[in-house]
Amino acid sequence: MTSNIRYKSRIPVKTEDSMEEKQYVGFATLPNQVHRKSVKKGFDFTLMVAGESGMGKSTLVNSLFLTDLYKDRKLLNAEERINQTVEIIKHTVDIEEKGVKLKLTIVDTPGFGDAVNNNECWKPITDYIDQQFEQYFRDESGLNRKNIQDNRVHCCLYFIPPFGHGLRPVDVEFMKALHEKVNIIPLIAKADCLTPTEIKKLKDRIREEIDKFGIKVYQFPECDSDEDEEFKQLDKELKECTPFAVIGSNTVVEARGQRVRGRLYPWGIVEVENQSHCDFVKLRNMLIRSHMHDLKDVTCDVHYENYRAQCIQEMTSKLTQDTRIESPIPILPLSTPDVDTEKLIKMKDEELRRMQEMLTKMQQQMHDKD
Repeated sequence: MTSNIRYKSRIPVKTEDSMEEKQYVGFATLPNQVHRKSVKKGFDFTLMVAGESGMGKSTLVNSLFLTDLYKDRKLLNAEERINQTVEIIKHTVDIEEKGVKLKLTIVDTPGFGDAVNNNECWKPITDYIDQQFEQYFRDESGLNRKNIQDNRVHCCLYFIPPFGHGLRPVDVEFMKALHEKVNIIPLIAKADCLTPTEIKKLKDRIREEIDKFGIKVYQFPECDSDEDEEFKQLDKELKECTPFAVIGSNTVVEARGQRVRGRLYPWGIVEVENQSHCDFVKLRNMLIRSHMHDLKDVTCDVHYENYRAQCIQEMTSKLTQDTRIESPIPILPLSTPDVDTEKLIKMKDEELRRMQEMLTKMQQQMHDKD
């Protein structure tokens, strides 16, 4: 008996349209998910400014972020500055731009380099950076790690005076004391005091001395091969521009029929955002628009990891040392023994061998007598 029932095939026929739909899984939307989550959470950035008084640090910070962080600041007179020590003052402000929130923390260091004797005047600054690393390490090692406050210093703007012939001893010692702990970006302060030729000579001199003294300033990351030519050109200009010659101003003046931020002099107007006058725009683009995330990554992946590894190594060494003291049995070091240790071990082995031979002879003599 023959059945006339026909069974339909369960194997789907792959057409060209279905193949295209099949190939798209959807993980290409991951960047959008990360973007939404990051924007909702907000960002934080800690910037330290260091340099002598009168270098325009406060004015430059206000110019960079279009805010007034120092409206309640009290300027000290000469007599008050004699006994002033290096302080650490934090200013925190919440900035929002096009729905993106930034918690900006400015760490100021008034009193740095103002004393007659500036021996180790950078010590309070290095201690502060280490304290932030230590606090983050404690929070990270604790039970509740959901809401860790990141107060680590992500960048340090160091202001170099425009007068002189390069770096001073205090500049060299400060940067060498901090270059393993924080991203240092050197700046030539008040660049409107110099002519373009003088600025170029001073930049070349500072770069030579940075290489000579082995100072590790912030290094711009190399561009990927798939980056567009415009970004590569901007990156090249930034690398050639360091140290940045900057001018700060919160005053609006009129130049060529337009209102711009700048400084009015008898001989003309210096525009802060004119790239032919100074490097303010390049510094702002680098610090905020293009390399802020990289500064945070270097802080986390390099400087903090070095501090963390050092802490763990010290804790392990101390624990091992305490165990040796408490243990009744001496514990040999885990590392490879040195020459003196090997000699001592050989001497002990030889002494044990001789004692064993003497014991064997004595037993043999007693046996013969019996």
